[in-house]
Amino acid sequence: MAVSIIPKTTLGKWSTALNLLFLLTILVSIVLVLVLGVLDFGDRWWDVTVLILGVMMLVSFITGIITVRKREDRSALVYAAIVTGVPAIIFILFEYPVSLLRG
Repeated sequence: MAVSIIPKTTLGKWSTALNLLFLLTILVSIVLVLVLGVLDFGDRWWDVTVLILGVMMLVSFITGIITVRKREDRSALVYAAIVTGVPAIIFILFEYPVSLLRG
C-alpha cells in the first residue's frame, strides 16, 4: 500500500488545510512579535489567538484521525496534521489556563 502525499478525501483535505493554516498563523505571529516587534506575547491578542488556534488544531487532529481510521486516506499530509496536533494540543492545554490566571 503506497502512501500518497496529498489527501484524496474531503475530510483529509480539511485536516491538511487546517494544519497548514495553523502553522502559517504561528509563523506570522512569531514574525510579528520576535522579528518586527509590533506585538507582544503578553497582550490579550495572543490569548485569543491561542484559543482560536487550539480549536483549529483540535479539529485538524480529530479529522486527521477519522480520515486515517475510517476513510483509509493514508497520505503524508494527514499524518503530518496528526503529528503536529499532539504537541500543539499539549501546549494549548498548558498555556491557556496559565494565561487566564495571569489576567
